[in-house]
Amino acid sequence: MAKRKTKKNWIQKAIKKPGALRRSLKIKEDKKITSKQLDKASKSKNPTTQKRAVLAKTLRKISRNRRGKK
Repeated sequence: MAKRKTKKNWIQKAIKKPGALRRSLKIKEDKKITSKQLDKASKSKNPTTQKRAVLAKTLRKISRNRRGKK
């Protein structure tokens, strides 16, 4: 089986508009986005908001795994 190439810095390329999800959900900058809000946003009618919410969930999983939590 051939090795799959992993792209370096894919996260930096995926986050082109930081804060856009927060603005679309109308959450103030000093508040955190809860997992309930992310779940609701991932079922949004707007496909861009859906993608941003799913990416946010993925990045949360990555950061938790790096800290040793699962």
